[in-house]
Amino acid sequence: MATSVSTLAFLFIVMLGVTPTVSQSSEPTEPMCYDWGESSQGAVSVVEGDAGWLSCPLFSHPSVYNYSSTQSTGHNLFWYRDPEGHDLEHPITYSRRLSKDRDRLWLQPAVSADTGLYICMLRNKSSCSKIAMRLTVLQRDEVIRGNACQLPVAGATSQAVIPLQEGKMLQCPDLQEVAKMNDSEQTVSWYHETPERSCQLCDKYPFWNTNRQQKGTGLQFHLMLVQYRGLYYCTVQYQRRGKTMSFSRSINVTAVYPSNVSKVPTILHPAKDQIFSVKQDTEVRLACRGLFPYLNESGWDIWWTVDGKMLDKLPDHQRFSKINSRVNYDYGDRTEESVLVIKDFQSEDVKREFNCSVRNERAFKTRRAQLEEEVSLPSVELGCGLGVTLVLMLLLFVVYHVFWLELLLLYRSWFGTDERHTDDKEYDVYISYARNSEEEQFVLSTLRNVLENDLGYTVCIFDRDSLPGGNQSEAVMLSMQRSRRLLFVLSPDFLAEKSFSLLECRLGLYLQHGLQASIVTVVFRSVSKLPCVEVAQLRHAANTSVTWRGSRSETPRSRFWLRLRLALPVRPLALGRRLIDSTSSHSDLAALALQRVHRIHNQNQNQHQEGNQSRRNRRLSANQSRRYRQAPPSGRGRMERWNTCREDETQHSGRCSGCTGIIGQVDRGAELTVETEMQQVSNDTTDIQSDPVPETNPTPHPDPAQEPSPTPDPTPDPDLASDSAPSTCQHNDDIIKHKHQQQLQVIGSVEEL
Repeated sequence: MATSVSTLAFLFIVMLGVTPTVSQSSEPTEPMCYDWGESSQGAVSVVEGDAGWLSCPLFSHPSVYNYSSTQSTGHNLFWYRDPEGHDLEHPITYSRRLSKDRDRLWLQPAVSADTGLYICMLRNKSSCSKIAMRLTVLQRDEVIRGNACQLPVAGATSQAVIPLQEGKMLQCPDLQEVAKMNDSEQTVSWYHETPERSCQLCDKYPFWNTNRQQKGTGLQFHLMLVQYRGLYYCTVQYQRRGKTMSFSRSINVTAVYPSNVSKVPTILHPAKDQIFSVKQDTEVRLACRGLFPYLNESGWDIWWTVDGKMLDKLPDHQRFSKINSRVNYDYGDRTEESVLVIKDFQSEDVKREFNCSVRNERAFKTRRAQLEEEVSLPSVELGCGLGVTLVLMLLLFVVYHVFWLELLLLYRSWFGTDERHTDDKEYDVYISYARNSEEEQFVLSTLRNVLENDLGYTVCIFDRDSLPGGNQSEAVMLSMQRSRRLLFVLSPDFLAEKSFSLLECRLGLYLQHGLQASIVTVVFRSVSKLPCVEVAQLRHAANTSVTWRGSRSETPRSRFWLRLRLALPVRPLALGRRLIDSTSSHSDLAALALQRVHRIHNQNQNQHQEGNQSRRNRRLSANQSRRYRQAPPSGRGRMERWNTCREDETQHSGRCSGCTGIIGQVDRGAELTVETEMQQVSNDTTDIQSDPVPETNPTPHPDPAQEPSPTPDPTPDPDLASDSAPSTCQHNDDIIKHKHQQQLQVIGSVEEL
């Protein structure tokens, strides 16, 4: 068998044109020795002072050379040494330090002079083969450098894989090789170098826990944990002819996922039904990524196919190539990626079938990559459109930043809800202010004028719109409840002790807490330094706070009026200035137009039903209009005089029966008279005279254009005896007439404005 193998090797060398080197013997009877050169297994490293050995590479493949078979055919193994710097081979002289055991040459221990080229020759009378290998003896200082355990390890590091939550026995490498060479039982010491990034530590057995125990010469892992990874060192010591020999080996222990988890490969990318967008006449890259679980170092594969064929089998295979790489390695599970590169992609390639496949010993999976040709967008038009959009957005941002108040008011006027149609309140805003010259002038001449005349709001000013007499607190409370907003003009005098405005402030806060009334504050003069608790309560309760800044706030387009309009109820844009009644705080023209129809209908019914009794009431109302042309005085300062007049009129009513009806209707009659005068100024005399503004139970008035004058009754009427009233009533008539003339002058001035 060996002869035939040698013959085959010889023929192989001859075919390759390799000329073998002739052996040392020059006698013609010795066979030619075939030189295989230096072994490709690489140099053997041994630490100086440690035991080492060389194995003949000719026996590395037992199918070619087997030591037992060569001995039976008469082959002998010889060792030669070619020292450094020498060209001739020298036979090795065996000694107690250098010895041969079967196919191994032992160095026990190795010294630095042993470094060189060693040749093992196998020959008999008919054949000869030899191969060389290199030995390197390392110094101990060179080996232990960078070693946390300070152990001299020269050989390659062995690899060991242990699944997590499982166990395994770890044996020291090459331990069985010295079993036949020692004179006593060998001992093994184990060390563990922890894989800490900050600092490496070396632990010697016994370790700190019982999950790892040494049994004999091996190290038993009962339960593998993540922290047990790293380098393990084993040092073997034995006796050889009275001398202690030793060598050290290293083992890298790696933790992998347990064996009971799924070991089926998975395609991570492309996802199911994923579509790749490609562009014509460009280089297209399709990535396939697969996960391969650890499976005892078994084989795995990932590849691409086009139309069911491998890339090298395609007719246009020069356009297709692939790039494989590792993406991740996690406890034995590896993620591999294969990128298919398609050069000069054509529209016909969209119809082709591209499949990504993965495989290991457990399963096989494949997935198709669907392609879609990308539609190119016009870049110039798209850029211009984006530029115009950005410019418009910038302009809109600037416009909103500058005119945001106007825009909010415009939006409210279009889409806001008119609160007059959703509640039964009479006033839009109740104004509370300090009763002094400066604040009162601001409220009556500026604030009231703009709100009523320019903006069309119904304003309630207590001194103007309240009736004298009665409980002031109840009257203020009632007026506030009938208003949709409570506006407080703040100043240091507003919160003065025992002031009427302080009473209004506290009542407004009470309504805000109890009935959720809307409060608006106008800071006329700063009140930040006032120690009053009402200041903090107003700031907390106010929905909106606006500051009056003098001349800067006088123009109707100033921020003061815009912010104030946002806080007040909504007014539609269709409400113009010509439709606003500027003399009455009750001027709701929309409601007035609806009331006129009802007034005409009610007047006709009352005139038809009441008959002669209505004519008598009209005569009394005419007398009342002549004698009481002005509404009762308003304001807290005039209440005492009005009460005195009321007491005088009460006393007079006992003697004058005509005063009885007049006194009960004086307030309403005064209000009707003022409205009549206002409507005459606005050139609507005919309509207003025939249709006066009624109250809850309107009293019909005579119309001289429609009804004839009543026939005088010769019988004295006791009601007409009121013409001879006492001097007290006559004095009150003079006062009322004087006040009425003053109010007519104010009405005329407002109408001119």
